[in-house]
Amino acid sequence: MLDMANRFAYNEDHDMFRDTVRKVFAEHMVPFLDQHEEQGIVPRAAWRALGEAGMLCPTVAEENGGLGLDFGYNAVIAEELSYIGSSAGFTLQNDITVNYFERLGTAEQKAKYLPGMISGDIITAIAMTEPGAGSDLQGVRTTARRDGDDYIINGSKTYITNGQNCDVVIVVAKTNPSQGAKGTSLILVDAGTPGFERGRNLDKIGQHSADTSELFFNDCRVPKENQLGGEGRGFVHLMEELPQERLSIAIGCQAGAQRAFDEAVSFTKDRKAFGRTVFEFQNTKFTLAGLAAELQVGWAHIDWALKRHMAGELTTAEASSAKLWHTELQGRICDAALQLHGGAGYMNEYMIARLWRDARVTRIFGGTSEIMKEVISRSL
Repeated sequence: MLDMANRFAYNEDHDMFRDTVRKVFAEHMVPFLDQHEEQGIVPRAAWRALGEAGMLCPTVAEENGGLGLDFGYNAVIAEELSYIGSSAGFTLQNDITVNYFERLGTAEQKAKYLPGMISGDIITAIAMTEPGAGSDLQGVRTTARRDGDDYIINGSKTYITNGQNCDVVIVVAKTNPSQGAKGTSLILVDAGTPGFERGRNLDKIGQHSADTSELFFNDCRVPKENQLGGEGRGFVHLMEELPQERLSIAIGCQAGAQRAFDEAVSFTKDRKAFGRTVFEFQNTKFTLAGLAAELQVGWAHIDWALKRHMAGELTTAEASSAKLWHTELQGRICDAALQLHGGAGYMNEYMIARLWRDARVTRIFGGTSEIMKEVISRSL
């Protein structure tokens, strides 16, 4: 269980909410983690259970049917989800896609999608990445051509979280390819729309419980009312949301690193070698002491970044720095924790194996570590 004793980003209301989150996860997630991993997807029943508990899109304003809470509640969910060892796509909906709908959506779009997103009856995805365009969103090749009162979408996307489960996807497409980034728009495509097809649920190294898919658009026709935000403003809209997305990733990484550390402490105190526990060897204690110090710094930084974000002060460079540092920290701690497990760490029956596998992609998605350094360098 995560230790909240020295945290300063949260208040008593957040702490009470955390108790609810832990109870819901204990009932609806933890007993089924292996099943989610094997099936490669989290069932809709779990989404609806979270929705019933107020754990989906808690920041949505009351006038839009939400609870109107601050981002700290999202952070609580992200921490606890990562700590239990799940890669379910709840945080994508809470921390990323819902902002596009609430901030950019028309009254009709909000009424159509937000209530279901809050209840768990509507699952969302955002389709940015393409086979030839990853961190470089200006390289998107999917097109949305105007034809009367419709858009006709052609192209393909890959590595799309919630791709199998989603009921609606925000598609990043070029509405004016000759304008580069300024020709990018966001278009909503509902599941079942002719010309929209899901590919396979991709076979990944880790994060097996997160359904991650290829999506295909072949003369996919949607009404012009499905445009989200301004035409040609898509790239700007994406950039506006990146700080929260990157902070969200950093938060999950810090909690995942803490779980890996806790697993290593527990294992080494229980496992014996040469007549004493592995924990009693100086190398073990010194390794864990160094990791504990890094985690202490990490939690202080997460709380600092959270406070700045909730005050509307977190910059793009600061969010990128957070993602860079915490994803790299998670990688180091998971690797060290696995090493302290010895051969057992390489066995999938141990939680550390899952944590180690799942951690690797965090240095890639949401912008690679190399891209984070590029972004940070522009602010120097």
